[in-house]
Formats: sequence, structure tokens, C-alpha cells
Amino acid sequence: MSRRANGEGSIYQRSDGRWAGAIYVHNRDGGRQRRQVYGRTKADVIDKLGDLRALNRQNIPAAPVLMTVRQYADTWSAGLETSSLKPATVSNYRWILMRYVLPEVGDVKLVALSPQHVRRLLDTIVGRGVSARTVQLSRAVLRAMLADAEREQLIHRNVAALVKGPRVERQEVQPWSAEEAARFLASVAEHRLSALFSVGITLGLRKGELLALRWADVDLNGGTLRVHRTVQRLGSGAGLVIGTPKTARSRRTIPLPEVCVAALREHWAGQAAERGAAGDK
Repeated sequence: MSRRANGEGSIYQRSDGRWAGAIYVHNRDGGRQRRQVYGRTKADVIDKLGDLRALNRQNIPAAPVLMTVRQYADTWSAGLETSSLKPATVSNYRWILMRYVLPEVGDVKLVALSPQHVRRLLDTIVGRGVSARTVQLSRAVLRAMLADAEREQLIHRNVAALVKGPRVERQEVQPWSAEEAARFLASVAEHRLSALFSVGITLGLRKGELLALRWADVDLNGGTLRVHRTVQRLGSGAGLVIGTPKTARSRRTIPLPEVCVAALREHWAGQAAERGAAGDK
């Protein structure tokens, strides 16, 4: 065992060849406790003791060692309900955690989570044949969770931020030509939702924006349409939710071409006929 100055800790090699070290650290109730660290090499242990000594110099409590990633994820996930995140985002975060992150690193101690763990996690997700976007989201959710753990002084660094995520290649959109769009609209002219298709293709609205439209959002006499809501699907069969778009720029009022005005007037009349045929039912 190497003797060090008081407060610097001790380092020794175990019988199994691994290295260990010990140092007294500040705990969260104002006292001090002895903390053990381990590593494959002496240099690993020296680095870990150095991190703890730095915390001591700043009088920052050392993070608890028993909490696992899964235990913190349960607490963090429950707290998302009162966050400013949209319900669909909360649902997606939880789905990513349960489907991809926790099965791989859930049993790892929160303070022991390393960049190597994160890299192996991403490699495992890639091996499942999912898209690069899913791998990117898995890292993003883990990074967001660890950022909160770091702010709460449960960990001393966000290891997910130290690992590069996969590069996502954005596919170039190939829009229909005017002739192709006209042929499609002609083919659905008798469909009950032909007005939906007409507005969607003509104005280029997102699916969620289209499905959230109400008659109150349309001014047929003035020839405008207001986009200020969107429908999102919650994960794991939890249903649909209507919310606001992600950005202020997505909330907008759009001029309606005459072809859309005509389609919507026809749709209004069709709905009136359906209500009349339904009677009191």
C-alpha cells in the first residue's frame, strides 16, 4: 500500500490484480465517509481519487454509490409529468428508456456509469437493426437524464455528453410534381376526406397539423386557414393528444387557394348532409 498525505487517500493492488483506493469524502448530511474506488490500473484509481479530492476542495458532497441507473431513471421519469415537455415527448422519452437504455445499463451504479458503458449501449442498439435516428434519440434521452443527475450532484460528470452519437443522414425529399399531385387528387375526389388531402397537398401541412384542424380554424370567406395545434400519438398504444406545435414559427395563418376553399365548402356541405341523415342518433 502506498502511503499518502492526510486526506489524499491510499492506493493498493488487490490479490486479483485490480487496483483499489480509498479516501474520505463529504456526504450530503454534512459529515464525512470513506469511499472506495477501483480500476484496472493504478492510473485509473489515481484519476478517480483525483476527482474525489477536487470535490473535497470545493466542499461538494460526493454522489451516493448505491443508486443504480434504473432507480434514478424511475424518479426522473416520474418527474417528467410536471416538466414543460409536451405529453408526446414525455411518452417518447419513457419508451426509449424502457426499450433501449435500461435493458443495457439499468443495473449499473449511477456513479459508475462510464463512457465505455455508453459506447457499448449505442453499439448494442445499432446491432438491433434500428435506424440511426433511434440510436441518436437513445443517447439524447440518456444525456438529458444524466444532465439532471449532474445538476442534482448525484454524479460528477455527464458521460453521455462525452460520447459522440451516430451521424444521421437526412434523406432528400422528393416531392410530387404538379401533374402527379393533380392525378392523386383526381383519384380521391369521391373519398370522404378528399378535402383533407387537398389542403394537405396544396399547403404542405404536416400530418399532425392537418388532423388537428377544426372549422373554427378556417375562414372560407376571407380565404385563410390558421395552424396553431397538432395531433401527436403517444407511445405504447397510449392514444392521441392535441397540443401546440413545437415552435412559434409553426403557428401561422396561411392564405387558402381557391381549390382548397372549394374543397372545404363541399366538405362542409357533406358533413351537414350527414348530420341531417343521422337525425337524433
